[in-house]
Amino acid sequence: MGSAGALLSHPRPQLQPCGVHTSRSRPLPRARNLPLLSLPAAAPGLQRGGRRRLRCAAVNGDGGPRDEGPPPPREEYPSSRLGAALEDPAPGPPMENGSFGGLSQEEEQSALYNFLYPSKELLPDDKEMSIFDHLEELRERIFISVLAVGAAILGCFAFSKDLILLLEAPVTVQGVRFLQLSPGEFFFTTIKVSGYCGLLLGSPIILYEIIAFVLPGLTKDERKFLGPIVLGSSVLFYLGIFFSYTVLSPAALNFFVNYADGAVESLWSIDQYFEFILVLMFSTGLSFQVPVIQLLLGQVGLVSGDQMLSIWRYVVVGAVVAAAVLTPSTDPLTQMLLAGPLLGLYLGGAWMVKLIGR
Repeated sequence: MGSAGALLSHPRPQLQPCGVHTSRSRPLPRARNLPLLSLPAAAPGLQRGGRRRLRCAAVNGDGGPRDEGPPPPREEYPSSRLGAALEDPAPGPPMENGSFGGLSQEEEQSALYNFLYPSKELLPDDKEMSIFDHLEELRERIFISVLAVGAAILGCFAFSKDLILLLEAPVTVQGVRFLQLSPGEFFFTTIKVSGYCGLLLGSPIILYEIIAFVLPGLTKDERKFLGPIVLGSSVLFYLGIFFSYTVLSPAALNFFVNYADGAVESLWSIDQYFEFILVLMFSTGLSFQVPVIQLLLGQVGLVSGDQMLSIWRYVVVGAVVAAAVLTPSTDPLTQMLLAGPLLGLYLGGAWMVKLIGR
C-alpha cells in the first residue's frame, strides 16, 4: 500500500523503527541495522504548509520485507482516531513569516497590544539603565520639581495681598465685604492662595520633568504623539481656569448675592470664600481635560469616535452629575454653567477622534 491506510489494513504487521532522510541530505546513521525510509526532497510533505505523506512497510524481525502473497482486502476504520491522525491534512494557505491565513502579525495584533508591547524596531536607540539609575534620575527630577514649586510659592507669597485683591474683584463691585473671623485666618489664607498659585506657575516645570523621565521609554511614533497631547492638555487646563474666573465664578457668586439681597447683609469669611473660589477654578481646569483623555483612548484603540458619539444621551447625564460633584456650590446655575462646556468638550473630542480616523 502506498498510503498510511496500508498500515491499518494489514492483519498483523511487525514494524521496526525506521529512519527518514531526503535525497538532498545525508542519511541518518542506522541504529541496529534498521531499514531507512527515503523520501524525495521535492515532496510536498517536506514543504511548510503543504500536504504531508508518510509511506512505511511492514518488515520482518530480521529486517527483510514480508512476502505473503497478495494482501487481504482492506478494512475500513471510519471512526478510528489513529486513522484520523494519519490522514493527510487539508491543504491550507501557507504560513509566511509567522502569520496564519495570509494575515500579517501586525494585522492580527490589536492596537492596545501594539501600544503596550511595541516592537523593537519602533523603540529609539537609547542606552540601557539599571533600576538604580532610574531611581536616581527619578529622585533628581522630583527634587527639581519641588524646588521649582517652592520658589514659585515664595514668589507668590511676596505678592499675596495683590493676588487676594485680584480674586476678590468679582464680588467686591457688588458690595460684598470680607471678614476675618479668627486670629490668623487671613495669614493662613494668604499661604493657601500662594500655594495654589505657586503650584499653577510651577506646573510647566513638573510637566517637563515627567516628560523627560518617560520619554526614553516611548517609541518614535509615541514621541510624535506626545507633543500635541502635552500642549493641548496645558492649553485646556489654563483655559478652564480662565473660564472659571471670568464666567463661572462671577455667575455663581452673583447668584448668591442677589438671592440674599434685601434679607441679609453679605459679610463673607475670607477663608471660606477662597476655599470656594480656588476649588472651583482648579476643578474646572481639570474637567477641561476631557478631550485629551478621549484622544488617548482613541490612539490606544479602546474606543472609536463613532462609539463616543453613539452614547451622547449618557454623556448629557454624566456631564450634569460631574458638574454637581466638581462645583462646591449646590445651586443649579453653577452646575449648568459647568455641564454645558463639559458636554461641548466631549462632543468636540469625539469628532476630533473620528476625523483622525480612530
